Amino acid sequence: MKVFVIVPAAGLGTRMIQPSAAKAKKKAPSKQFKELGGIPILVHTLRKFAACPEVYEIVVALRRNEIAGFRTQIEKQYPELLNKRLQIVEGGEHRQDSVASALAKVTADADDIVLVHDGVRPFVTPEIISDVIAATRKNGAAIAGMPAMDTVKQVERTAQGALIKTTIPRASVVMAQTPQGFRYQLLKKAFDEAAADGFLGTDEASLIERAGHPVAVVMGSPRNLKITTPADMELAEFYLKSNGQ
Repeated sequence: MKVFVIVPAAGLGTRMIQPSAAKAKKKAPSKQFKELGGIPILVHTLRKFAACPEVYEIVVALRRNEIAGFRTQIEKQYPELLNKRLQIVEGGEHRQDSVASALAKVTADADDIVLVHDGVRPFVTPEIISDVIAATRKNGAAIAGMPAMDTVKQVERTAQGALIKTTIPRASVVMAQTPQGFRYQLLKKAFDEAAADGFLGTDEASLIERAGHPVAVVMGSPRNLKITTPADMELAEFYLKSNGQ
């Protein structure tokens, strides 16, 4: 049984752009290529999976104009990533498009495992990766997640703003993280059905849920953050300096 890893990293990361840069119309690098400790965030992320003995192949989805440059950068500066089978494919406008593009390049058996991980979650641990793989072997689908720490409110959007409808018990809520793992056949079928119906999910697990298959949750980590905003970047730099990876 092989383990494939798909890393969608074709987003622009507009929330990472500082207002001053936007006003000056400066072209900022996509967030996955911003440097963390002198190394692109995406490289930090890929290193975690390249170091995992269970991983057979990694497929990265990028914007078309970023593929050649990143491939050259890997070959010259980070050749250790080539110790694993590594493919770089063209992503799409949405995350689901990017994952579908990468999934189409995967040559897997029905029971092989496919992990999907955000390109800007560089602090994922070997333990989380192994736990998701193990839970996927057992259940067919599994994600990393964290219990909700804050009170969760369901709201109704109105012209005057948001109005609270109800309070959702925290015990019944988890905050989804990645990696998210699935049997290849199950994930491929869910993607094909979503494409046929024109359904766009928020993550891969939402497509599996839609298909009626249960998804297990294993414990993630508060440090397994998705770097989305400048504040996230500051926190990531703190984690890096404190050897929190």
